[in-house]
Amino acid sequence: MKLQLIPLLILAPFVVCFVYATIHEYLRYKSDGRATYGLVYDEESGTTHVTGIGEGEEAYDPEDFDPNSYNDPESGGTSEDERDDKTA
Repeated sequence: MKLQLIPLLILAPFVVCFVYATIHEYLRYKSDGRATYGLVYDEESGTTHVTGIGEGEEAYDPEDFDPNSYNDPESGGTSEDERDDKTA
């Protein structure tokens, strides 16, 4: 195998992925028009992700995050000591 072929084989998947993403975004742009992307907060899971933001919506501001308002579905509203007592 030629030495020049190894870097080509390593870079090929990245190039294919980039070309695919470019074509996908171009087709989305042609059908939907200009998009605004931003950070969105999911209150139920306590996570954020990047997605398209609608015209009437606002992007998530990390400085406005209040960790006390996070709704942990696993806790069930009980303290850690109470959960330990139930499992013992």
